[in-house]
Amino acid sequence: MGIITAISTWLIPCFLLLVLAAATWKKVPTYEIFVEGGKEGVKMAFSLLPFLVGMIVSISILRSSGALEAFTNLITPFLVFIGIPPEIIPLALVRPISGTAALGMTTELIDSNGPDSFIGRLASTMQGSTDTTLYILTVYFGAVGIKKMGYALKVGLLADLIGILASIIVVTIIFG
Repeated sequence: MGIITAISTWLIPCFLLLVLAAATWKKVPTYEIFVEGGKEGVKMAFSLLPFLVGMIVSISILRSSGALEAFTNLITPFLVFIGIPPEIIPLALVRPISGTAALGMTTELIDSNGPDSFIGRLASTMQGSTDTTLYILTVYFGAVGIKKMGYALKVGLLADLIGILASIIVVTIIFG
């Protein structure tokens, strides 16, 4: 076993042991605090559940209704004209909403086109260059009770758009 593997295997358990030893030495009621944190975690999970279910249902409706496919078909002539593969558009639209759904789409694109294809490389680059803005806003802002998220939404979606465009430009320059 290499030194890096040994360090990565033992680092977290040793850190936890160190924290528990320090807390015990300072006479902190560690078990009670742990249980209290667990209670807060369960409360947080239940408070986030409606937001997560709403997002999952929305994504399912978007994909199942054919709206995503209809939008892609509508803009396909323009995309072909400027050299963007239309197959990538559903990924670009879903990525800000759900990382899991976007990962599924990326997997489908790579399976059907190959990992070394232009579309495979573009999907992979887009997956790494954008974030799940709506998911982040829903979960984190919902968790702390922030209702006004207009500026965060605008900036997050703008950053996603820039990431998508940058992915297309960079992959086209390097692999096109």
